[in-house]
Amino acid sequence: MDTMAIRNFLEIPYDALEELNGEAKHKRQERVSRSVIEEERRKYLQDEKRIKAVTVCFSDLEGRFHMLDYDKKFLLKSADNLTFDGSSIRGFSRISESDLKLSIDWPAFYWLPCDIFGPGKVIVFGEVQGQDGTPYSADYRSQLRSFTEKMHHDKGMTMNVAPEIEGFLFDGTDAERTYFDTGEFKFISTGGYYHSLPQDPLRKFIDRSAEAQRALGLANEKDHPEVAPSQFEMNFSYSDAMITADQIQLYKLTCRQVAGSFGLTSSFLPKPVAGVNGNGMHCNISLSKGGKNLFHDADGEHGLSKFAWEFVDRILNNAVDICLVLNPSVNAYRRLDPNFEAPNQIKASATNRAAMVRIPLGNESTSRIEFRSVSPDANPYLLFYTLLRAGLEGPLPDPAELDGKRPRTRFLPDNIHDAIRLFKASRLAVDILGEDSHAKYLELKQNSADRCPKELGAMVKRGEVMFHHEVTNQWLWNQF
Repeated sequence: MDTMAIRNFLEIPYDALEELNGEAKHKRQERVSRSVIEEERRKYLQDEKRIKAVTVCFSDLEGRFHMLDYDKKFLLKSADNLTFDGSSIRGFSRISESDLKLSIDWPAFYWLPCDIFGPGKVIVFGEVQGQDGTPYSADYRSQLRSFTEKMHHDKGMTMNVAPEIEGFLFDGTDAERTYFDTGEFKFISTGGYYHSLPQDPLRKFIDRSAEAQRALGLANEKDHPEVAPSQFEMNFSYSDAMITADQIQLYKLTCRQVAGSFGLTSSFLPKPVAGVNGNGMHCNISLSKGGKNLFHDADGEHGLSKFAWEFVDRILNNAVDICLVLNPSVNAYRRLDPNFEAPNQIKASATNRAAMVRIPLGNESTSRIEFRSVSPDANPYLLFYTLLRAGLEGPLPDPAELDGKRPRTRFLPDNIHDAIRLFKASRLAVDILGEDSHAKYLELKQNSADRCPKELGAMVKRGEVMFHHEVTNQWLWNQF
């Protein structure tokens, strides 16, 4: 007997998915009223009988992705009173005040590919609230949304971001969680940059993941193997920072789901294998107003405006203060090695790929700055919030010290201990994160650092994988 025919759960073809998710994304970009969107989504869920559950997702302080499935009827009835145990989420509330609330962000609603996520399910992003219903300080999704909405309302400005997210594909399922026992990752391809035959495992994975990402409305532009063995990159077009941050979480989730269906593991550890290029997440950023690119000036240095250069200079001047946000794990500091095209120099350059900021060739519509010193395990909401605040509000370098020249080249920390020390002493970091979240974030990073050898050495250590915030081996973590 065909049980799926009996159940009759929702299954939408990929072309229809892309149209549905594309339309929803367009409404977000056009800032259609949230109340209007909520009414549309509620009516859809009420009328569509083939939906069995709604997945509500949120991200913790470190950027780990969490998902809860709600019965559709229960959700529609109780959407204003969804609670969960915040004391079970690293970096959230203490056990004495554990109950937190979830508020649904109805515009951030996605129809899912049923062959990857199962039939009859949709996903919607949520934001965390305290017991009194106010935004929770450690939820940087709500903080990013609040800041970008205020920036658009007060100044008409929009932050546009296009990320380049690299990952590795390893043999076997749960390869990261079993690293404690195996001590190694196995490549499934050694073809290298752009080279992958149409039906080899890496190419099949890339094709399958990219199809699903297009169906989710990510608007993929280019998908290919990267420099290192078994490494991939799938690029999608720029969007408002809030939409892009959500899409980063969906990108990684989709890659992990697709890899698992092939009996493989998709890993976004910054440097899981020594001796080869690591994973980065270059972020191409521009600010616009009324459709005009505020970073463009045909007569400016490298085609950038004075406003863009001030944005860059503020971030470079405060780079060491925020490095722990851009590179949040022990393993991330292995990647900041110039021998592997990794950017550890605190400077901007049009050509030097070891520079923290690159200025790509651009015109009036494409002028942008590329932040290269970002690892793919960064919390995307905290990352964009920090870059925005630092780029717009951070102190500029003292002109008296520059003597009309750009500052001398400095270097990012080459280990998490120095990054923690600099972040801890930073007034700017406290101002951006707030005292409570700044302290919580420091505690989490110190705990991770303390579980690993202080010297990185040439070998990737078990601790830096097993206690990485995205690996989430809860059983092992509870042993400490």
